[in-house]
Amino acid sequence: MPVVLFTCAGQRVDIVTAFARAGATTLAVDVDRLAPALYAAERRALVPAVRDPGYIDALRQLVDEHDVRLIVPLADLDHLLLATERDRLGVLVLLPDVDAIRLCEDKYAAHSFFAANGIATPATWLPGEIPGDAPFPVLVKARRGFGSRHIYRATNDADLDFFLSHTTADSMVQQVCAGEEFSIDVFCDLESRCLNAIPRTMIESKGGESIKGMTIKDSQLIDHGRRVAEAMRIIGPANIQCFREPDGSLPVTDVNPRFGGGFPLPTAAGSRYPELALALAGGERPEPTLGEFRDGMLMTRYFSQVILEGDGGTLEVREGAAKQCP
Repeated sequence: MPVVLFTCAGQRVDIVTAFARAGATTLAVDVDRLAPALYAAERRALVPAVRDPGYIDALRQLVDEHDVRLIVPLADLDHLLLATERDRLGVLVLLPDVDAIRLCEDKYAAHSFFAANGIATPATWLPGEIPGDAPFPVLVKARRGFGSRHIYRATNDADLDFFLSHTTADSMVQQVCAGEEFSIDVFCDLESRCLNAIPRTMIESKGGESIKGMTIKDSQLIDHGRRVAEAMRIIGPANIQCFREPDGSLPVTDVNPRFGGGFPLPTAAGSRYPELALALAGGERPEPTLGEFRDGMLMTRYFSQVILEGDGGTLEVREGAAKQCP
């Protein structure tokens, strides 16, 4: 059973357990010993913070100790570092190259890339370049934000001036999309061929993460997800957020090169993304299966927990308390 190392494991119990069901031996790491996903994995370890100079060395030591075959980052925090240091790690890191990571991290750079490559994108300006006739409402958005942080809706010039002068983040201004929002969960091979793209509706979100949604077998959205993923040279998973506007266009607002917050839904719909990741780690070259998933699958999420006890600094799942694995 190949060993898969999950970095920044956090709360992503859903992803860790899905890989275990797919046949992996799971090794979760985090800086916080109370990260729930640590206790959903077969093996776990604490590592330094991402910004610590010893972070990559700690991961490399775990790779050697556990014969790790694949590294899967579960949050945005270490993407650029892992992509930069993949040779030192010595195993497959499920991320695109540094240029693609930088493009995904900088939303204004991504907007410029989309515009240059014929991919629909909302009108977007840097603070000093906003035209006098910019259509309201607009969003003041952090260029490198995540989790819906530092996003403010302005309905007039006074709002816009206020938010631009008070936000603490390096920001841009983007026209608000008027249509329905969708997320498209894609997975690409090591050549950036899109193996599948699974659109889902965004019925309800909290903190930027989908908590209610439904898979939708929409050929236009499927092809759009494929086109965006391949243009950006995605490797592994990515979540593409877009809107369907009244004119039929599909402007892209965000691309996250990781498994999305709504991961359980495409998994339930038959994505087999963990199995595809393990196949890539094993040197296989799976063929695309675009559009092969179950339509109309619904997800509604809830809080769960892991109960721990221990002494001497060691924590274990409490005896008799089942691991809560959605």
